[in-house]
Amino acid sequence: MRTFQPGDPIGPFKKPPVTRTQLVMYAGASGDFNPIHYDDDYARKSGLGGVIAHGMLTMAFVGQMLTNLIGTDGDLRTFGVRFTGMVRPGDEITCEGRVKETRWEEGKQVVLCDIWASTQNGDRVVTGKAEFSVPAA
Repeated sequence: MRTFQPGDPIGPFKKPPVTRTQLVMYAGASGDFNPIHYDDDYARKSGLGGVIAHGMLTMAFVGQMLTNLIGTDGDLRTFGVRFTGMVRPGDEITCEGRVKETRWEEGKQVVLCDIWASTQNGDRVVTGKAEFSVPAA
């Protein structure tokens, strides 16, 4: 396990392009069958310009980055985001972060970080904060 320092980058963690199949699968897993996530006409009439991905799917991508980083011996203590943009089918999402603070508690390093996800155009669609702990290196 590595030791983290303030300023250290987290990621990047790149996801393949979002697909409509993925949106349908996520709708089934989450129970969120809002037609803005699968019906272009409905999404356009709602003022969205077309189908958009579930915000929580994008949050899950960031969560995947964090859990991959901390591994099975780490603990994700807090994780919260704000949705700042829309993700559409075909968008490629890159998740990243930066370590803000660290401290030691009971033999574990606790890391507070800023996190975000961006589209291939550089538009940030999720921003937030997370805190995790990892065993001493």
